[in-house]
Amino acid sequence: MKDECSTCHQITELETGFWWGTGYISYGLAVIISALNVVWFTPIFHWATIYSVWGFLFANAAVLAISMPWLVRFSRVFYLSFFVQYDSSFNK
Repeated sequence: MKDECSTCHQITELETGFWWGTGYISYGLAVIISALNVVWFTPIFHWATIYSVWGFLFANAAVLAISMPWLVRFSRVFYLSFFVQYDSSFNK
C-alpha cells in the first residue's frame, strides 16, 4: 500500500503497527465467505460422505486463496475508514 494518498496526501500508516487490526477484519470476512460457501455447497453435495467434507475443505480453501488479495486490500481500506473520515469539501 502506498505511504500516502496521491489525491489528498493523507498518510496511510498512522502509527507503527497500525495495520495489525486489519487481521481481525480479514478474518471476519473469511468467515463470512466460508459461511456463503456452505450455503452453495450444501444443496449440491448434501454432505453425504466424508468425500464431500474434504471436497468442501478444498473448495473453501481455493475460494479463500483466490479472494485473499481482495480480502487484504478491502480490510485495509475498511480499517482505515474507522480512523480517517471522508471530507466532501476537500478541493483537489
